[in-house]
Amino acid sequence: MTVPGLRYEGLFALAKRLGCIGVELRNDLAQPLFNGDAPGVVAAKAKNQGLRIVGLSQVYPFNDWSDARRAAVDALIRTASACGAETISLIPRNDGRGLGAGERIGNLRLALREIAPMLEAAGMIALVEPLGFETSSLRSKAETIEVIESLGVARQYRLVHDTFHHHLAGGGPLFPEYTGIVHVSGVVDVDLAVADMRDAHRVLVDEADRLGNIAQIEALLAAGYAGPISYEAFSPAVHALADPESALRRSIGFLNERVSLTPA
Repeated sequence: MTVPGLRYEGLFALAKRLGCIGVELRNDLAQPLFNGDAPGVVAAKAKNQGLRIVGLSQVYPFNDWSDARRAAVDALIRTASACGAETISLIPRNDGRGLGAGERIGNLRLALREIAPMLEAAGMIALVEPLGFETSSLRSKAETIEVIESLGVARQYRLVHDTFHHHLAGGGPLFPEYTGIVHVSGVVDVDLAVADMRDAHRVLVDEADRLGNIAQIEALLAAGYAGPISYEAFSPAVHALADPESALRRSIGFLNERVSLTPA
């Protein structure tokens, strides 16, 4: 989980109280990454709390390849290695450009091919996150996996299964064997069309959820997924909560109560 506004030490303490296995850290929030502390200090404090740093996000847009993008990927890999993060995140272009099939596949193939040896040298895995928005240059998990397999770089990449983006993209196959992390959030506005859902609508999951989080999680677990499940609720209303711990505890309790494995 990530909680904007908290120093990373506060996030670690909160995660520990909630019984989490680890946290995700981001470089795109208002506060500086690690609040200015050295990555090694962060690694030591996470270890002292018994927490994993399951991911460090992000490079955007990774599939608009250039020397600047190479430098950004290299810097994120170095920082992730130094702070003990297990993965880095790669986010595709989401501005309505590069949507044509040939351009889309070509850009994805180029970026994944160039990044793979950087990951291999560092012993790092990158999480690629297809986005369900109609403006996204990478919406399809299947398309992403086809490119990864055609390049022979499956050891270097995993996918993010984001319940919000999976719903926006129209669902489809889940690919648990390729999934490195699951991001959960809910949308509860009953008047909101799927095409109009945005990050600002993403709240903590509860009974009013429209995204089918329970069904998605159950299906992934039943198919063998055993990795981390992390909250990614971008709504300003969530970020402004006076007591995020209680709200998270309620939502975690709801998921734990409702999610069950159906025998095959």
